[in-house]
Amino acid sequence: MNFRHRLARRDALRAGALLLPLTAAVSCTEPEQPPPPDPLADLAAQARADAATATAVAGAVPALAVPAKAVAAARGEHATALQKEVDRERPPVSSTKPKPPAAGKPPAGAAAARKSLLDALTAAEQAAAKLVPSVPRYRAGLVGSVAAGCASLREVVA
Repeated sequence: MNFRHRLARRDALRAGALLLPLTAAVSCTEPEQPPPPDPLADLAAQARADAATATAVAGAVPALAVPAKAVAAARGEHATALQKEVDRERPPVSSTKPKPPAAGKPPAGAAAARKSLLDALTAAEQAAAKLVPSVPRYRAGLVGSVAAGCASLREVVA
């Protein structure tokens, strides 16, 4: 006696049709979570803010015009380079570029303005230096250059 049971073609198709919703439900996964914010985006925003502050200082404090213009130019370049890397790594969804920060009123007096620039450059250098070990090597060079640039700009302002 042959106890083997053979499935008819129609039975196999029915079984497949019953399994189809089950496999579709299993294969559906939750939507992919967006990646965390790019840490270089914060450095770029900080560089834009520093450039705006330095530009305001250059216009308001004649004694610091030359070093403040140098800081504004260099920090503007830092912001551009950092933003290019952010956009390369995670292309922006829209075509809008980050808005430059509004230049606030610089501190009154040369000493207060100088201290403001030095504090901003120190904070930027420390933030970049802290980030270097946590980013991939190809980004660490850029971030390290920004940190070194901020250190040298402090010498220009001091």
